[in-house]
Amino acid sequence: MQASDSTIAFATSGPQPSVDSAAIGAALERDGFFVSGPVLDSSACRTLARLYDVGAAAFRSTVSMQRHGFGQGEYKYFARPLPPLVLELRCSIYAALVPVANAWGARLGLESAWPPHHEALAERCAAAGQGRPTPLLLRYGPGDYNCLHQDLYGAIHFPLQAIVLLDRPEVDFEGGELILVEQRPRRQSRPMVVPLVQGAIAVIPVRERPVASARGSSRVLMRHGVSVVRRGLRRTLGLIFHDAA
Repeated sequence: MQASDSTIAFATSGPQPSVDSAAIGAALERDGFFVSGPVLDSSACRTLARLYDVGAAAFRSTVSMQRHGFGQGEYKYFARPLPPLVLELRCSIYAALVPVANAWGARLGLESAWPPHHEALAERCAAAGQGRPTPLLLRYGPGDYNCLHQDLYGAIHFPLQAIVLLDRPEVDFEGGELILVEQRPRRQSRPMVVPLVQGAIAVIPVRERPVASARGSSRVLMRHGVSVVRRGLRRTLGLIFHDAA
């Protein structure tokens, strides 16, 4: 998979929908999230899902959500070096998101721009004491879920993240919807169900997003989670672009 600085390329033989920075930014502005067509074909999804069981050396940490009060289920953070496909996806998707992230920063009055390539962001994180990789595989079985949360990990947090669904809804599992909750000032919280198919990516805000207001743009807080899986096995690849302290 290869990509330009503002377009995500696809690892699939079918028609390729447009997933450039403009399309991502427009969807985020309209809906609060972006969903692509399949980025990975079924073979690539199976390859990534099988990594969950390759052995402890591939991961730096395993987290039981129930133990920590995060929900129910389990996830594993990759260790360095990242698997080639995970690294390629992280760098390619990041490059497509940078124009959106910098436009958001300008709207919210932030002075520091995000670098165009992920290597520079990783260096910035490391200099701030955030050196642990954050890409992860998540596995949910029947009864598992993920509470609403934000993936911050330190003072530096890139404002967008990506989630790749590795299994087939209504075939491999039922339930397990990706949920966003938006909190606008002086309003009730708004829940959103993010529709995904196998191999598709969702791009969602990490902490907040700008929305047009009478004074220009205001900050809207966002959290995300996963509803209860009713049947089967639901696995996802999570791509957080800042590293952890």
